[in-house]
Amino acid sequence: MSAVATPTISSAEPDHSRLGSKQHSDGGWGLVPVQVRSARFSSFDVGDFEAVTGRELEWKHTPIAKIQPLLDAGLDGSALPIVTDVVSLGDAGAIVEPIGRDDDRIGSAGKPEELASANAWSSFEEALAVTITGEEPVEVTVTRAALGTAPRAAHTVIVAEKHSRGMVVLQNSGQAMLSENVEIIVGDGAQLTVVTVQQWDDTAVHLASHFARIGRDARLRHVVVSLGGDVVRINPSAHLSSEGGDVELFGVYFAGTGQHLEQQVFVNHDAPNTKSRVSYKGALQGDGAHTVWVGDVLIRPSAAGTDSYEQNRNLLLTDGTRADSVPNLEIETGDIAGAGHASASGRFDDEQLFYLQARGIEEHEARRLVVRGFLSEVVQKIGSADLEARLQQAIEDELKVSE
Repeated sequence: MSAVATPTISSAEPDHSRLGSKQHSDGGWGLVPVQVRSARFSSFDVGDFEAVTGRELEWKHTPIAKIQPLLDAGLDGSALPIVTDVVSLGDAGAIVEPIGRDDDRIGSAGKPEELASANAWSSFEEALAVTITGEEPVEVTVTRAALGTAPRAAHTVIVAEKHSRGMVVLQNSGQAMLSENVEIIVGDGAQLTVVTVQQWDDTAVHLASHFARIGRDARLRHVVVSLGGDVVRINPSAHLSSEGGDVELFGVYFAGTGQHLEQQVFVNHDAPNTKSRVSYKGALQGDGAHTVWVGDVLIRPSAAGTDSYEQNRNLLLTDGTRADSVPNLEIETGDIAGAGHASASGRFDDEQLFYLQARGIEEHEARRLVVRGFLSEVVQKIGSADLEARLQQAIEDELKVSE
């Protein structure tokens, strides 16, 4: 199609939808907007959060009516049905087990910053723990499917022990009305990849907060792949708490008619000589297809030598689509190696299409090739040939359906 939507690109400007009271020197009171990520409130207790209106900074892009059951009390916190697969060249190198709420690992990677996350935290009865233990690479896949339509809560803890190496894949499909928290703890010198794949049914609603803490000279690669579901909101945050920590946050998504895919990313540089790279890419096609990407990077005074860059790219394929893209940088020290961001949303590159058509490729096939190449750049960073091939096929299937 030649008609494409005008991209919606937001900038990091003050948002007055979330206000706090502050007394002025003359004794009067005024309203002061909370504009920075470092000042955002957090708590483990759902009772500490006010009801969501949709005007809050963290909720203003989200269809509240569709997610309301996950904001209300009464989530089912029983353990989710899962299937686990462990692949290793040597000894297993991984432990998958249920743990109680009193386990010391719970709460060690982060704290909820919004109501849905706190509601899930207050509701789960038993957590799933995945521990990577060995220096030989190991791949663990946790499959969750057919969770039903009742509102549920879940909690997962992923730990990469010191100097360990591994990959954990959270594979999601079928029906769901799920709010969950995922904690990721990367020990000193460890190398961990976490991939979460959303291939839910068309009616599914999934809210997830991922909290990662990266140790000294450790590396985390975190990949979000969202292809299915009615409303999918995956919010990863990474705390670079020790010197030499390195994090890569990647995402790829394809939103179809009426679909809402959202990701709010936070990188917290809190130690010297840390590095982060954030790259999310998405395609939108069909009336009402809506994606949201918010990227917050905080560089604290303690984070001298930080090297950080974030970007979001969106390809709008038809009229009636909307992409909100908001990159933010908050820098509290001048002693950094570099920090930057980029955001772009737009239509097909006419030159690319012309090049392919000039070589005998029909227009519809040329468009598929451009989209597939655009999204494949992220998929190829996962580091698992089998998983990459499966996701490439899933993207190809999405393209065929949307033709």
